Amino acid sequence: MKKVLFSMVLLAVAGGAFAQMKTVKEAKSIASGTNPDFAKAEQLINAALTNPESKDNAETWNVAGFVQKRRGEKEMENAYLRKPYDTLQVYNSALSMCNYYFKCDELAQIPNEKGKIKNKYRKANAAAIVAERGNLINGGIQYFNIATGQEGEAAKENNNKALTFFAAYIDAAAHPMLAEQNLLKTDTLLPQIAYYASLAAAKNEDYANVLKYAPYAQDDKEVGKYAMEFISTALKAQGETDKWIASLKEGIQKYPDHPFFFGHLIDYYSNNNKYDEAMAFADEMLAKEPNNTFYLYVKGYLYHNMYNNFKSEQKEQEAAETLENAIVYYTKTTEVDPTYAEAYSNMGLVYCLQAQDFSEKSTADTNDPKYKEDQAKLRTFYEKAKPCYEKARQLKPNQDDLWMQGLHRVYYMLNMGPEFEEIDTLMNLK
Repeated sequence: MKKVLFSMVLLAVAGGAFAQMKTVKEAKSIASGTNPDFAKAEQLINAALTNPESKDNAETWNVAGFVQKRRGEKEMENAYLRKPYDTLQVYNSALSMCNYYFKCDELAQIPNEKGKIKNKYRKANAAAIVAERGNLINGGIQYFNIATGQEGEAAKENNNKALTFFAAYIDAAAHPMLAEQNLLKTDTLLPQIAYYASLAAAKNEDYANVLKYAPYAQDDKEVGKYAMEFISTALKAQGETDKWIASLKEGIQKYPDHPFFFGHLIDYYSNNNKYDEAMAFADEMLAKEPNNTFYLYVKGYLYHNMYNNFKSEQKEQEAAETLENAIVYYTKTTEVDPTYAEAYSNMGLVYCLQAQDFSEKSTADTNDPKYKEDQAKLRTFYEKAKPCYEKARQLKPNQDDLWMQGLHRVYYMLNMGPEFEEIDTLMNLK
């Protein structure tokens, strides 16, 4: 009796599986038709994808991919015939097709009871994916552009959609299904798409995906330096300081002309009072490129910042020397590049700091014989600062943080009435 019951259960299971696979065949038949009802085909195959009797069968996922492939083809057929068609549907069908075929391949790669793998789907499905990868790019661009014109949650949502498409394009290249195509080496578009994938992820502060996709772009001549920026930013945001510092150093070696890496590394050293390390690194870079204006500027900037440390430690002589050294390197910067507004601005500030230090030591007693002498010398510092700030203003009139406060102080100290009033009016308007 037990054997009979057991046989009936087996028959019931077999019957259920047969019914589900019949549904799968029906979905394929509908999609294969001349005027396919894709809504019906999708309804049938979606049910099979979740049914325990058919969800682990490679054929189910193969047909799901086929339905989407056919749907995309039909939309493009309408386009060729100049009939209305849904562009986004073409892109979304391409994405769904790839995902379904990947799952089909995963299931088809499972060894049978004899330990053998008989994957009859891979060749045809791989070819279909390669053919549709262009639409993954198009879909990503579509949603990325939509996000660019938006803010808040809407922008975040469409950036995520863009990332999904770009990521699928890259993941396909790395998938075992497409190993024969060797796309990681032969696909010249891959670094560009990886850059956009990491950019979309960076916009959403999705640092895990930044670190996943940016490395594919880091060697590209056009976008590699920006991809490495994303990597560094992601590592810093995740609190991985050692890896962040290492990424900055790698970026300097790979893209020495891109100031992001050198600047952030020097900022790190400065903010953590590691001036010896910062100076050693700046000297190392200057030894390679003595006339690199950014490196010269940074050397001046380091001396400039060391001033505050020495002042806080009441090391007046050392503080004074750092300002003199800062002037030397800011001057060298402007000699190599006379348009370096930031160097002029900082040089003006250094002269003002020298004036402040001198003022603290000079006599304030108007009856003292040294008073006039001290005032004359004090004036020379502001006279030196004046052309620096004025040059910064000339070079970058719209970037008033480089010159407005400085000129306001200089014109006041030099008793330049009309000039002071003009700057004072500007400051009051802000």
